[in-house]
Amino acid sequence: MTAPKLMPLAIGLFAVGVLAIIVVFALFLAGHSDLPVALNVAATYLPAIGLGLGIIAVIRKARQKKS
Repeated sequence: MTAPKLMPLAIGLFAVGVLAIIVVFALFLAGHSDLPVALNVAATYLPAIGLGLGIIAVIRKARQKKS
């Protein structure tokens, strides 16, 4: 996957992960304590995966410009 195709994926994963974090906090404030596992996994891993892919995309794009 090339850097231009990787960046929108990274942004999308990060945005969905941050949205999951907001939902977790909102549900916690509403008094829910037993949240679905999928929501917790999304809030935990998607922002990190999106950030990592974004960093990889930026590095790949910078290396392409040098060549």
